[in-house]
Amino acid sequence: MIKLVGVEKTLGGQRVLQGIDLTIPPGKLTTVIGKSGEGKSVLLKHMIGLMQPDRGEVWVGDVEISRLRGARLNDVRKRFAMLFQGAALFDSLSVFENVAFPLREKLRMKGPEVARRVEEKLEQVGLAGMGHKFPAELSGGMRKRAGLARALVMEPEIILFDEPTTGLDPLMAKSIHDLIVTMQRRFKFTAVMVSHEIPEIFGISDYVAMLRKGKIAAMAPAAEFVKTADPEIQEFISVSGPVVLSGVSAG
Repeated sequence: MIKLVGVEKTLGGQRVLQGIDLTIPPGKLTTVIGKSGEGKSVLLKHMIGLMQPDRGEVWVGDVEISRLRGARLNDVRKRFAMLFQGAALFDSLSVFENVAFPLREKLRMKGPEVARRVEEKLEQVGLAGMGHKFPAELSGGMRKRAGLARALVMEPEIILFDEPTTGLDPLMAKSIHDLIVTMQRRFKFTAVMVSHEIPEIFGISDYVAMLRKGKIAAMAPAAEFVKTADPEIQEFISVSGPVVLSGVSAG
């Protein structure tokens, strides 16, 4: 679904991405981990065309997007949605209007179909009857759910999640992770998530990739990733406690 080949990016004189080779499997949840400042969010921005590489190629399906601009790039972006760290809701709009926004702005939808789609997605994320509220009236977890509803409302092929549980307590973070997994399994979209939630992400991800020193140090199914012999990776994934896969400790 998404493929990066030899992607390099320098920002502020620092080489952030130093030759990324990464293939994202379609219809699966892939989580990218790594230390702070390694460029995980920069990697996501290349996937959706918000940044262009200095060198290398970014493929979405059979389209190489790294040199696209304007309408051609926007056509590719219609296949995507993104859930940002802070949900990125418009404070001046109600939850309903926030979720309806991409339908009206991108698809030019109007009338009852907008209401039907919005109410359907709000119900799916556990916010039925909350459309009249404003972001300031919501808890952190509810804002994340509203952001997910807005991502889902376009029925995208691909959703990118940039640290979706930042700022949440452990129980709320687990509920958001569980909701993301439920929605991904239900709608079969390709999901790419950047997360610092170690070791929890191993219990929800199909694949895990680690960004280290500007390159992908390893990528494998979650159950295989935790068995890596690389000492630096083992230290990174075990520092927060034992990894649990399907209820069995792997650490």
